[in-house]
Amino acid sequence: MENIFKDKVVIVTGASSGIGEATAREFALNGSKVVLAARAEEKLSEIVKEIKAANGEACFLKTDVTNEDDCRRLVEKAVSEYGTVHILVNNAGLSMRALFDDVDLNVLKRLMDVNFWGTVYCTKYALPYIVANRGSVVGVSSVAGFHGLPGRTGYSASKFAMHGFLETIRIENLKKGLHVMIIAPGFTATEIRKHALTANGTEQGQSPRNEQKLVPAEYVAKWILKGIRKKKRNKLLTWDGRLTALLQRIVPDVVDWGYYREMAREPESPLK
Repeated sequence: MENIFKDKVVIVTGASSGIGEATAREFALNGSKVVLAARAEEKLSEIVKEIKAANGEACFLKTDVTNEDDCRRLVEKAVSEYGTVHILVNNAGLSMRALFDDVDLNVLKRLMDVNFWGTVYCTKYALPYIVANRGSVVGVSSVAGFHGLPGRTGYSASKFAMHGFLETIRIENLKKGLHVMIIAPGFTATEIRKHALTANGTEQGQSPRNEQKLVPAEYVAKWILKGIRKKKRNKLLTWDGRLTALLQRIVPDVVDWGYYREMAREPESPLK
């Protein structure tokens, strides 16, 4: 199979750990020139050194995706280093766990800033290059963007907003050959639950799930590349996610109760 990723310039946000790190490494293995973005500068530096040691091509820029200027500088970094941008993977994300009755509204604002506005800012500045290259914009999402999850109001709202934004970008550029993909990996072994915000905005600190039993980030990374190669529109990686997308159109009440019970079973769940 032809390697369509060789020499392609790829920006990956949230690339210092989890799905972002695995995706950046996977692109590098396939010959892409990867620009890694996150706030953890030291970790980014280590990853880039490892990629280069394996004869890959990569650079990084410390980036807070909630800062529009940072996102603009990120795209400028990619263009100054490699001349253009072919693929943008909007992976930077933040989660939460709290009932809406209890949550400080600043938590929801923070979720929207990272998950939604981070995607908007990066896409805004990268899009002219990606459209010119008939490239791809990817949004790493969740089943929470297809059906609301109890205890995750800010997370679901931000992912629904991301979906609406990316779907509209896709339609506006139908005649220009732009590929837009929304991928929902399901529960993946990453640090997102450890850093999830509680009702008062502090980090949860530990995951309510057995991370060792979850899908590895490397599996998701391979699917991101496969989805781009096949020009997928929406990709839900788990059968639970696919079933949700189907059943919500037929028996949405059943899906509501199913997710209520699932989230209520988590240790120290905020659901009564």
